[in-house]
Amino acid sequence: MTAFEATGKPQPMADGEAPAVMLIHGMWSRPHVWDGFRAYFEDRGYKVIVPALRHHEAAADGLPHPELATTSVADYASDIAREIGKLGRKPLVIGHSMGGLIAQLLAARGFARAVVGLAPAQIAGAFNYDIRSSWIFRREFSSWGFWRRPQLPSFEAMRFGALNGMAEAEAEELYGTLVPESGRALLEIGLWFLDRQRTTWINPADVCCPMLFLTGTQDRLTPLWLTRRITDFYDGKARLEAVAERGHWLPSETGWELLAERAARFFETEAAEMARSLSPASRALAGELAAVR
Repeated sequence: MTAFEATGKPQPMADGEAPAVMLIHGMWSRPHVWDGFRAYFEDRGYKVIVPALRHHEAAADGLPHPELATTSVADYASDIAREIGKLGRKPLVIGHSMGGLIAQLLAARGFARAVVGLAPAQIAGAFNYDIRSSWIFRREFSSWGFWRRPQLPSFEAMRFGALNGMAEAEAEELYGTLVPESGRALLEIGLWFLDRQRTTWINPADVCCPMLFLTGTQDRLTPLWLTRRITDFYDGKARLEAVAERGHWLPSETGWELLAERAARFFETEAAEMARSLSPASRALAGELAAVR
């Protein structure tokens, strides 16, 4: 049992309702990174929900919310689960980075019909020993008590590890919109083995919906080999595709349209067939997924 618990699971999509897709942003980020994806899926007839993670609003004074530092990934996941409960039906879910991890937590608790993870963050049990990833957080991880303070890596670190797929001007512009992240969430993901609550632990048997992971070959924060390990963890319930010459910030890098199209194709033509090949619980979703388009 992990720290994330949620109740009030939504009902499957009713006949005639537009399919719903939820877009979950990642660390330091805000909903605007999904503007392109939002427009793309709305044009395809989807109902699109783009929640802001707790305490990720851009404050007028530039200071982070006083409770941000100790906010847990479990808090983020619970908030999203409540939003899905209000929706009243399971959405299709696309998550980026930490949002991709949250999407997996939701899938393990029956809150998603299918998931696409863009450069999904690691789950408990997957060790990221890539020296490049460690370099990005060298300032944070070397500071005692970082898990009790908001964290935002320097532009230099982010340019190297998360924004390396963008032109310099684009990276500078995006960095200017970022907000600090919870130090506790950083520990729960990056140093999950120190988290007594096992916040990011997932039992693969609990996941009964199909998942597709897309990671850039130039990603230095969540490298491709790490996503491959996460994919293998699910034993056939997830597929991995490498995105050539892309970095980490996939929702905003040039060519994001191809990834939005790939996600839509997975939801509309592949997820249902994939679900039929999985567990009985997964096969029960196949009819719902077949009705997406």
